[in-house]
Order: sequence, then structure tokens, then C-alpha cells
Amino acid sequence: MRTPLRIAVAQPLTRSQDVEGNAARHADAVRAAGARVVVFPEMSLTGYELTAAPLDPADPRLAPLRAACAETGTLALAGSPVAGPHIGVLAVDADGVRIAYRKMCLGGAEPRHMRPGREPAVLDVDGWRLGLAVCKDTGTPEHAAATTALGADAYLAGVLESAEDAAVPDERARRVAAAHGVWVVTASFAGSTGGGYARAAGGSGIWSPDGEPVVRAGTAVGEVVTATLR
Repeated sequence: MRTPLRIAVAQPLTRSQDVEGNAARHADAVRAAGARVVVFPEMSLTGYELTAAPLDPADPRLAPLRAACAETGTLALAGSPVAGPHIGVLAVDADGVRIAYRKMCLGGAEPRHMRPGREPAVLDVDGWRLGLAVCKDTGTPEHAAATTALGADAYLAGVLESAEDAAVPDERARRVAAAHGVWVVTASFAGSTGGGYARAAGGSGIWSPDGEPVVRAGTAVGEVVTATLR
């Protein structure tokens, strides 16, 4: 039987190319969240640097985040470039680190540096089916349709939007929820992220299957907000 799932979205301070420091700040967010699942923004471990070296799941710099997840029983979903190269989502828990998803829908300068992933992904956590997405995926109706077709109960995304486009994640979350009747969970960068984004939007949030926001963060770096999916 599916039990209520406590989930958090985090928008930690990220410094470009500072994997070790970023992993430590991710670990702090995991401990602060008190949640079963914590979702982080797109490329949160490196900053939005399309030329950053792909992260190996075995990279020792990820040790603080692995330790925090093991201590708290948390699954962290962190953004990173991965081999391919792809824009990836790393799943971190007590068992270690693995590549859980590769972004399928690339935009802007991304196709010059990255390859698109080939297939949607869903993780099983405590009886819940959690579909994964990264940024432009959420604005592509076919992606949400393919992911929910795998039986996803929730659609989890790490995103990056500029402050001028702060309304975009909310619009997309409402659209996905309305179309598919699923929870939508979006972790959005705050502060400066590299890659030309001097001011990111923040506003991470969790939307119910009827499309209403249950909890929203503000624009400040370091915010973590949580909700319980039932």
C-alpha cells in the first residue's frame, strides 16, 4: 500500500564548477528538509555550465551528499552533466549514486554541447511512481505524456529560469497537472548559476493533481520547502 510521501524542493547556493562545495551545500539541504525525497535544480552540482566535465557517480566529491542521504534515509535528485555528454539527474541514497535520467528536450545552446536522452524515466519510492524531468522537458507536452504513461503519480523536475521568466515553472506545472492529474514538483535555481544567468527565478514549488500550488519557495538562495503527497 502506498504511504504518504514527504518531498522537498531545494534551491541551494551553487557556485560554478565547485562540485565539492556544492555537494556539501546539497547535504545541508537534505538534512534541513527532513523529507524522504529532495529535488534539486538543473545542473545543481556544477552550476549551469555546459562545458563542465561530466560527473562520474563514483566521484569522491559527492561523498558529503551520499553521507547525508544515508543518515536521513533520503533520496536526493541532483542535477549534473553526465557521460554522453548529457544533462542528467543523479539519484543519491543510502545505496550510493546512480544516473537516474538524461534530459530529453534540449534548448538554447545545449545541443552544441550535449546529447538528448533517449527515454523517459520513473523511479519507485515507497509505493509511489516518480517521473523525472529537466527544465525544457516540462514545456514539451509529449514528454509529460510519455512519462505519465509509465504510471507516474508525480512529475519531478529540476529547472532553471531567469528572474524575468519566473512565471514559467508555475504555468508549466499547472498545465502538466491539469493534463495528467499528477503531482508536480519543481526545484528552480535561485541566485546566480553560471551560463549567463546572473539572476535565476527561484520559486521552487509543489503542485497538487488539481493544479493548485501546495507550497512555494521565494526567490532567496538556500530556501527549502516541503509538502506531503497523499
